[in-house]
Amino acid sequence: MLIWFVVLYLLFSVGVGVYAARRVHTSRDFVVAGRNLPLPVVTATVFATWFGAETVLGISATFVQEGLGGVVADPFGASLCLILAGLFFAPLLYRMNLLTIGDYYRARYNRTVELIMSICIMLSYLGWVAAQVVALGLVFNVVSNGVVTPQVGMVIGISAVLAYTLVGGMWSVALLDFVQMTVIMTALLLIAVLIGGQAGGAGNVVMQAQTAGKLQLFPRGGGMEAWIPFVGAAVTMMLGSIPQQDVFQRITSARSEKIAVRGAVLGGVLYFAFAFIPMFLTFAATLIDPQFFGELIERDSQRVLPSLILNHTPLIVQIFFFGALLSAIMSTASATLLAPSVMFTENILKHFAFGDMSDKQMLRTMRIILLTFGVLVLWFALNSESSIFHMVENAYKVTLVGAFVPLAFGLYWRRANNQGAILSILLGLGSWLLMELLTPQTYWPPQLVGLLMSVAGMLLGSSLPEFNKSARHANV
Repeated sequence: MLIWFVVLYLLFSVGVGVYAARRVHTSRDFVVAGRNLPLPVVTATVFATWFGAETVLGISATFVQEGLGGVVADPFGASLCLILAGLFFAPLLYRMNLLTIGDYYRARYNRTVELIMSICIMLSYLGWVAAQVVALGLVFNVVSNGVVTPQVGMVIGISAVLAYTLVGGMWSVALLDFVQMTVIMTALLLIAVLIGGQAGGAGNVVMQAQTAGKLQLFPRGGGMEAWIPFVGAAVTMMLGSIPQQDVFQRITSARSEKIAVRGAVLGGVLYFAFAFIPMFLTFAATLIDPQFFGELIERDSQRVLPSLILNHTPLIVQIFFFGALLSAIMSTASATLLAPSVMFTENILKHFAFGDMSDKQMLRTMRIILLTFGVLVLWFALNSESSIFHMVENAYKVTLVGAFVPLAFGLYWRRANNQGAILSILLGLGSWLLMELLTPQTYWPPQLVGLLMSVAGMLLGSSLPEFNKSARHANV
């Protein structure tokens, strides 16, 4: 019975995507929804895009094992990322009227920086989108009681997401996000009340979590060896996800600069608040049936929450939960499939391979690349053994060490130049890769070392005499 409701929801999503496609006439419509989204939709698309598989399944599974200290990257770093992006980056980027974040690096520096940054940002999406595909496979496997294997579920899930994203682009993403945010919020609040009651009330769940040490956020003692990894985990998503195309798309899809700022901040606040509900539910499961869920945590902690809903709630609640879960995963998957596909078309093919393309050719090419990237992500998901949480967390390391500093310094430091950007990228990526290969077990997180070296490279390169003064350099 439950599986048929899931199928109906998938068909509904595809239908909404096809409906939204009527608004797509140009590549700008496809990428940034014609820069015409109102505040409620911008808020919804920011919230729903981040509220994906890692929030419902990944974060909650990590929390029940490691407590708040284990999820500092997300939701703490992730929600702060959206708030910082709204307050400090949205106004300046919105005024530039660009199509992609890669366009910024070309406008502020040069095409070499644009090419390197576009490749780095696109690669960072591979793990992130793969995490959503893995989660889709898990959902189909659970709701079908094992009839649909996770691998087949992945194929079904990404096929549905591609179907509506290919036709409607950002319009489909935004319209579905608005619907899906409503489903997610309503379902999670209702389920939290029901499950909390079974676990002795919300107060009891919080008290037991406190007693178990799960609410300890900051490191206790340990000195630098404890605090440096903590800071490294926090900044990975807090700063590393700011120079991402999907965040940029939400900012530039807004109807006005004020809406861009407010939508990002409101989306970040809502994300932070609702991200705690899956954690609450997962810990409540350990109180409702300690033996069963204790064993499940040891085997596969990502299945705790779906198993709780299937075994301890009526059918109507199961429909609400898996509807909300599908909403969260599909909204994230669609946006994160669209973002790198658009960047590859705009910042690599258009400027470095095909030269000038007509708008019609560009729109068709974006759709072809989107389909190709979807197949690549499916292959990666089928062959990855990483958890959902770690696939997402690792996705932002490359943009943290390579893309954040050129973006931030380019916006706020007039002396930042091409030479500084190149040196920043080389030192950031180089030191990070060396640390990952040679000393991955040190208490200094490789991505934090990469970030510090990236800052040093920008300061040093921009302060030295420029070797190529003829290179284009625009102040923003």
